[in-house]
Amino acid sequence: MATRKKLNATLRAFIERQPMFFVATAATEGRVNVSPKGMDTLRIVNDDHIRWLNLSGSGNETAAHVQATGRMTLMFCAFEGDAMILRTYGQAKVMHPRDNDWASCVADFPQLAGSRQIFDLSIDMVQTSCGTGVPYMDLKADRGARELVPFYKNLGDQGVKEYWERKNTMTIDDAPTGIFDDL
Repeated sequence: MATRKKLNATLRAFIERQPMFFVATAATEGRVNVSPKGMDTLRIVNDDHIRWLNLSGSGNETAAHVQATGRMTLMFCAFEGDAMILRTYGQAKVMHPRDNDWASCVADFPQLAGSRQIFDLSIDMVQTSCGTGVPYMDLKADRGARELVPFYKNLGDQGVKEYWERKNTMTIDDAPTGIFDDL
């Protein structure tokens, strides 16, 4: 296992090759949340700064946890080629479509129906480990592009907001997610 304070060219290239990553967050109490993410939703801003576009889903734990503690870990696994696991640890901020910086930040991503937040991670530690326990896996198709995005596109803007009201305002631990704050 190796640790460092920031990414380098080799680690950036590794991250950019991965078709998915995992996000882990926790509040001071309650459950730890781990979510898989994919599609073209991650940008490396520089060696100590990552942003990722969060699409709508059945829960919104990450937003509430980041508001509560700011702590976030992103994990990337090699499912092909040389084995490696890479984790980025740091403090994150959540940005919503209502926020001033949204338009300039979302412009770095493809336009995707159901875009809900952008998470801005300031990295304070990067860790790599062998990853030999991770299986080799073949990517067959991008489920998000085939199922997730069309679902939210068919809902339309108002339907997405209604979905957020039903599914995304509170966490499973009954903490507010902030999705409609200051509207």
